Amino acid sequence: MTPYFNYQQDYLFVEDVSLKDIAERFGTPCYVYSRAALTDGYRQFAEAFRSREHLICYAVKANSSLAILNLFAKLGAGFDIVSGGELQRVLAAGGSANKVVFSGVGKSEAEMRAALEAGILCFNVESAPELDRLNAVAGSMGKVAPISLRVNPDVDAKTHPYISTGLKQNKFGVAYTEALAIYRKAAGMAHIKITGMDCHIGSQLTETSPFIAAAEKVLVLVDKLAVEGVVLEHLDLGGGLGIRYDDETPPSISEYAKALLTALHGRSEKLIVEPGRVLVGNAGVLLTRIEYLKHGEEKNFAIVDAAMNDLMRPALYDAYHAILPLQKKFVTSHSYEVVGPICETGDFIGRGREMPVEQGDVLAVMSAGAYGMSMSSNYNTRPRAAEVMVDHAQTHVIREREKVSQLFAAEKILS
Repeated sequence: MTPYFNYQQDYLFVEDVSLKDIAERFGTPCYVYSRAALTDGYRQFAEAFRSREHLICYAVKANSSLAILNLFAKLGAGFDIVSGGELQRVLAAGGSANKVVFSGVGKSEAEMRAALEAGILCFNVESAPELDRLNAVAGSMGKVAPISLRVNPDVDAKTHPYISTGLKQNKFGVAYTEALAIYRKAAGMAHIKITGMDCHIGSQLTETSPFIAAAEKVLVLVDKLAVEGVVLEHLDLGGGLGIRYDDETPPSISEYAKALLTALHGRSEKLIVEPGRVLVGNAGVLLTRIEYLKHGEEKNFAIVDAAMNDLMRPALYDAYHAILPLQKKFVTSHSYEVVGPICETGDFIGRGREMPVEQGDVLAVMSAGAYGMSMSSNYNTRPRAAEVMVDHAQTHVIREREKVSQLFAAEKILS
């Protein structure tokens, strides 16, 4: 639990507001974020890298709420996007296009055109065919596209296979052994400007050694390019720093920054980093109410009103989230499978959780600020949750709860 979420006289608070009061006022399921936690995380990054020229590009995919994007934009952040839709969100939230890096393996012509028209900082190109397409699109617009290649350094991030991105069998980036040839090709293109090199090896990393190994491999390529007269303006070393969900011991932001800065000692290139989860993960919780307590022969079930459509991570990755009652009670404790109402056996929030709870109690699913709302869906025709931002003693709805009527408003019945 972070300092921004804590028990006060047996009730769980976020900053100066009781989460029980939020559940009663706004209903459940409901995502709740701490503005102070979000601000503190960003400022820790800014302070940790202040000794060299840098740009902190928040990874929008972690949580794409306009209010959160706007907060980071006001703090000076750039943004790492992976779709044209995310670009539109960043611009709508007040983000600066010239601080945007565009990653992703499947950029369409329309997305390229929109990004070129907006004037983004850089395209992180992930294949030779993408480079050809970008050159052609930029040429048709009379523009020059700034690029870096996302180089796959074949470094084991030591994380869940689904969120490991830096091994040679992964779909991301250009092969390390082919990067120089693709850079040479890019250097000869009329509508391409080489500005940097990028790598990103995975998410939820809990040690610094993979980051350093990747940086060292990338720097070898940077120096080889310099010998050939291609001098880069920036190095984008990606994101992926993990957070504590259970018993993990990830490095602090300052420890992570110190490791990268040591690896880059003596280098003049501007540094870009792309934090996502570490900025928002522990700044948010998901509130959910117990609909039923079902005691079975082999297992007990706490059936809650949140489900895999609200928080996909447990079903997708078997990911762990701490689950806490909003009110400490002195009732008999049982071990529960915390499950949702969706018609899938895989619809669970937590397994084997020892909790002293009663039907009707509200639970807080912790560390839900990253890859929660941004991965949510309408499966089983379930409206997506409301989102609330807490700022000291003030609460602000930053996303209204969806209505079922909205879910099929764009559909047509054939006559």
